[in-house]
Amino acid sequence: MKKKIFALLFGITMVFTFYACDPETGAINLFSDSDDVQLGLQVEQEMAGNVAEYPIFNGDPSIKAYITQRIFNHILASPDVKKKSVFQYKLEIVHKDDVYNAFALPGGPVYVYTGLLKYLDSEAALAGIIAHEIAHCERRHATNRMTAYYGVSILISLLLGQNPSELAQIAANLFVGIGFLANSRSDENEADEYSVTYLRNTRYYPGAVKFFFEKMRDDGLVSSQSNSIATFLSTHPDPIDRIKDADNRMKAFGIPVISYTSNNSDIYRNEYLVNIKNKLP
Repeated sequence: MKKKIFALLFGITMVFTFYACDPETGAINLFSDSDDVQLGLQVEQEMAGNVAEYPIFNGDPSIKAYITQRIFNHILASPDVKKKSVFQYKLEIVHKDDVYNAFALPGGPVYVYTGLLKYLDSEAALAGIIAHEIAHCERRHATNRMTAYYGVSILISLLLGQNPSELAQIAANLFVGIGFLANSRSDENEADEYSVTYLRNTRYYPGAVKFFFEKMRDDGLVSSQSNSIATFLSTHPDPIDRIKDADNRMKAFGIPVISYTSNNSDIYRNEYLVNIKNKLP
């Protein structure tokens, strides 16, 4: 009996490893790219039914159009964004001025809060955050995490012939239930790393993902006692460490280390004020 159980577990492990290894990320992931897209769509539907929690911004439409065309699509044009022909990338703005945050759903949807847009002061800073969120999609952090959480039990059910069409719905329910903002520290670090990679092919300063953290630090907001930043700190690693990591990445690439207060030409501070910040209600 023990030998049979061992053989079954070994077979499951081998099948799981062979069929579930993502060729881009190298991670074990039970879900396909199309599953990521379907998961994102399902979570979007859940969010649409909860307007009080996720009120979509319906102010000046030129703000979303500008961010999408000028920043979001510009980052997606990077040759290092590999899944743009598969994922359904799009940007949405959530109208909550007291939330300084952004998040991504699997398969491409990226959400930015008006609180964050009002707090930032340059296109580069926003580009760094958007690139970070795109990296969460590209590196498939949500479904990687769900595979680790759900994986073997789902794989066993599939091998036993249960209906695989139920997989996406089960996973979507779990995804909403466990809180899709809670990425691991390693996920956040990898997303910061890939933000740099993507921005190196854009008009923006590559290390701009740290600008938000630097501004928080200087404004005294890097504290769990700050209500305005509590949501961010509950789902992200220490901002000070991330500033140091970003600076080290710049040094490794031979790129000058500058701060969010810089007026370098690749920061685009005035453009941000005119086209985004000053248009917000």
